[in-house]
Amino acid sequence: MLAAYEAPDAAQRAVRARMLEFIDAHPRDAHLRSSLEGHLTASALVLDAERERVLLTFHRKLGRWLQLGGHCDGDANLLGVAWREVVEESGVVPRAISAAPVDLDVHEIPARPGEPAHLHLDTRYLVALPPGARVAASEESLELAWFAPDEARGLDLDRSLQRLLDVVFD
Repeated sequence: MLAAYEAPDAAQRAVRARMLEFIDAHPRDAHLRSSLEGHLTASALVLDAERERVLLTFHRKLGRWLQLGGHCDGDANLLGVAWREVVEESGVVPRAISAAPVDLDVHEIPARPGEPAHLHLDTRYLVALPPGARVAASEESLELAWFAPDEARGLDLDRSLQRLLDVVFD
């Protein structure tokens, strides 16, 4: 799936190449948290049914607004991981998910007690929730909230999430 990803620009082609090289270097554990250098993750930018707002989580451990997503935990089906994470973190079964990723990103997760700094090699999808969906935060989140794109851009978001918003809304 990553090899087939049609990168829209040179920066995304470079991220795709970096992720494929990582998988080649870690053929047995790229999708496991036990790979201390880093591991594959999958996430989704969640949209309301009208595609007017995005659902973001204020992540308990990282202390910042993020898209929903997480670790593969042994599941190499990245689209399935993104779907699972949306259900786990929002309490809602999506209406739809993009068949292909909309963005790729590699970012460092800072060290925490018992966990060294490491990379998340993230494959990002677009998800739509059904009309009237009532979300509920999981224990991973301090808060879930809906934001119009301009409101979300006004938050202290990392550059990769700003880029993801641009990919979807520009």
